This record gives sequence, structure tokens and C-alpha cells, in this order.
Amino acid sequence: MLCVATLISHADRPTVTEAMAREVTRYLPFGRAGGWLAPAVAIDITFVLDGAEPSPTDVLVVKDLDAKIRDVIGAQPVDIVIQKAERRRKKLLVADMDSTMIGQECIDELADYAGLKRRVSEITERAMRGEIAFEPALRQRVALLKGLPATAIDEVIAERIRLTPGGPTLVATMRANGAHSCLVSGGFTAFTSKIAAMIGFDEDRANTLLCDANGRLTGKVAEPVLGRQAKLDMLTALRQRYQLARDETLAIGDGANDVAMIKAAGLGVAFRGKPALREAAAVCIDHGDLTALLYAQGYRHEEFVNSE
Repeated sequence: MLCVATLISHADRPTVTEAMAREVTRYLPFGRAGGWLAPAVAIDITFVLDGAEPSPTDVLVVKDLDAKIRDVIGAQPVDIVIQKAERRRKKLLVADMDSTMIGQECIDELADYAGLKRRVSEITERAMRGEIAFEPALRQRVALLKGLPATAIDEVIAERIRLTPGGPTLVATMRANGAHSCLVSGGFTAFTSKIAAMIGFDEDRANTLLCDANGRLTGKVAEPVLGRQAKLDMLTALRQRYQLARDETLAIGDGANDVAMIKAAGLGVAFRGKPALREAAAVCIDHGDLTALLYAQGYRHEEFVNSE
């Protein structure tokens, strides 16, 4: 089976060297340098696993190979993506929003606006680590926001929310090459509808905050709450809608409620992931920005559609 290992560093801190690539190539069975995707930033190395070997789609196999490659490259700030060589370019992107496509947790920023960030952030962190179930944690946090004017959401987006570098380029490049993209969040439609448009997603799914007749938050969220299962269901529904194989899908997130979605995708990525997700994901991006997911798909830098 032909496989590929992609070494990726941050474009602002290029770290991948010819010497590093040669060492990894020598280690991998039948390793061969596949060429630079971006000089000093990302390079492909192809290798072969024979039919008796476990598949590189197996998370444990990938993690074992990843660990062995890291023994070769040392502590360099380089991300490693290991996968089958075929169907690398995905036709579906399903992405989490908070702390993934944006750098913040929207509900935490809304709580900070209301002077409640510490109380809400503690619940958020526990939920993202998988210590408490997402759905009741969301209801607890929303209850604390009761009485806040809904207009605060637009102010929070304008003043506090920042897109994760590389996100618009990731989405624009994939869409230009025929992929469908969906922003799916355990957050709120009042945020996702605007942020999805800012980044360029085709569609978005999230929870709905309820307001009273005076335009103030009621402290409740519409049921059912969109959480871990709903994210998985969305990925599955989009696969069916576009008649795609699992290998043709890419999912990315950072927290425990992304685990099921990440495990079901052809390429499931933990982006700056919490421990529960890192354990489940075959790929962890800790150093590169979101354009790392384009290099992972074999795109060269000159093929990027830059919309940032």
C-alpha cells in the first residue's frame, strides 16, 4: 500500500530541512522524497506498507509511526500527517468553530461581556476536556447569560472574535477544487451564520439561543442541543447527500465533543486539541496554521487560493 508522510511547519517559522527529510526517508520502508509542497515549510515522503501490515487508517498504527518519526526529527516544531496516498484531496470539509476556525470560545467571550467569564470558562474547559457531558454544560452556561441583550453578540463578534490564520485560505482552496464545506458548532447560530460567511463556508449548523420579546436572552437554548452526536450526524448526512466515501472527507476540531466526528472522517484532525481528542485523532496539528490541512491533502503553496 502506497502511503505518504507529510512534514509540516508554520510558514512564519519554517523548520523542515533537506537533512530532516532525508533522515525520515531513510527510516520509512521504501521511503522516497515526493517533493516540496512549500520550501522549508512542507514536504511529502512516500513509503510502502506491504499487504501484511495494518492500514495507515488505523489510529494506533498512525500514532506508532508518528512517534517513531519524531524519534528521528527530535523536538523540532513540525507536524506529521500520515495517510494513504490515494484520495488525499478531500471533497467534504466539516469543521468545528470555537478554538478551531476562530481563536476564541464564543460563549466565553459573551460571558466576559456580561462579567461572567470566569464562571462560564470553567464549565467550558471541563466540557472540552470531556470531564462533563457537553449538553448539560451548555445549558448551565447559557442559563448564566439570562437577561443579556442579543445585540451584545454583534459587538462580541466585531470586537473580540478573530479568525484562525489559514482558515479562509483552507476553505477557499478546497471550494475552488470542488469540495463542500460546513461549519458545525456546539455554539450558536447567531455566531456561526456570520463567521461562516466571513470564512467562506457553504453552510453552518449550530444551536439557537432563545430571546424574549424585548430582545434579551432567556437563559435557554432551543432543544435538542447540538453536541457530539449531532456533529457526527451532520458529517454522515453530508456524505450521503454528496455520495462520498469516508476517505473523501475531512473533519477538524479541538475538543471532546468533536471525537465522534473526527473518528468517522477519512482524515480526522485535532487542531491544538484537548487531551481527549488528541487520543482519538490520527492527526494532530500543533505547530502549523490551518493551511497545514492543505499541505496534508497534497496541495502545493502555489495552488492556494488566498482570501486572507
